Amino acid sequence: MTGEVLAPVLQEGDEEVEQSLRPRRLLDFVGQERTKEQLEIALEAARARGDALDHVLLVGPPGLGKTTLATIIREELGVGLRTVAGPALERKGDMAAILTGLEERGVLFIDEIHRLNRAIEEILYPALEDFRLDIVVGQGAGARTLTLDLPSFTLVGATTRTGLLTTPLRDRFGMTFRLGYYEFGELAAIVRRSARILEVEVDDGAADEIAQRARGTPRVANRILRRVRDVAEVRHSGAVTLEVAREALELLEVDDVGLERTDRELLTTIAHKFSGGPVGLSTIAVSLGEEPDTIEDVYEPYLLQLGFLQRTPRGRVITALGREHIGAPEARDGLF
Repeated sequence: MTGEVLAPVLQEGDEEVEQSLRPRRLLDFVGQERTKEQLEIALEAARARGDALDHVLLVGPPGLGKTTLATIIREELGVGLRTVAGPALERKGDMAAILTGLEERGVLFIDEIHRLNRAIEEILYPALEDFRLDIVVGQGAGARTLTLDLPSFTLVGATTRTGLLTTPLRDRFGMTFRLGYYEFGELAAIVRRSARILEVEVDDGAADEIAQRARGTPRVANRILRRVRDVAEVRHSGAVTLEVAREALELLEVDDVGLERTDRELLTTIAHKFSGGPVGLSTIAVSLGEEPDTIEDVYEPYLLQLGFLQRTPRGRVITALGREHIGAPEARDGLF
């Protein structure tokens, strides 16, 4: 168990359990209150008119509920859902097949929508605006354009990096919701709900401890709960007490504020190997043996949220709070 990555990226085999823990209705979704309120009004209005919901863009770090909200939108509208990852759409024909296969008022969910290629985007523009698909037949002077009418549908796009979306695509979303990290009380409620679904006995102290170290992310809270359950079943009677939770969290190397080994190694690398920074993202990635995108999308957002790290034009810099957390002394004239 030592060294397991709990950061909010889906690992193989996680998806089935994640699905079972996801709420199906907006009423059951914990947190993101302003987003829920706005979305509830939009859903009710769309149902009353019998129209497709306006296109929705969900923005935020991994594990905050973007996929869950897409599923909830489908459930609330009582329509079908088609899910696809942006990088998987390589050919125009793939996108055309998906669009023509949608049902009336159906929902198309594109995860990592910022990674769509430009050719796919060009097909989406008329589809999103006029529910029309333009197909070019032939080449050169003999080429002609066929126009197919599409059913009205709702595109739900999810992204961790809005800056990589092109302006024409971003402007075609009628609603944009930015999901933030969850409060302690919200995460504790999520842990208790998940424990009931998993049929795990968890006392209040243990639920609070898991919530405290879940880095503000429901997916991490649920992963920790499952690992704590394993320890409780293998080493104890099966019930998750505060002592059992702390024992499991120590095995997982998750500290009091939710940082894992990789988070601490990232801070330590900047502090000790590069005199606190600034240091470039690619250099950090090579030092840690991680992909730059993983560091930028998975690990950095929470470190920035805690104030342990800064992004500057010249690179990443560890802050005084970050130094204090890992016990690193202040740099003097570039030396320790």
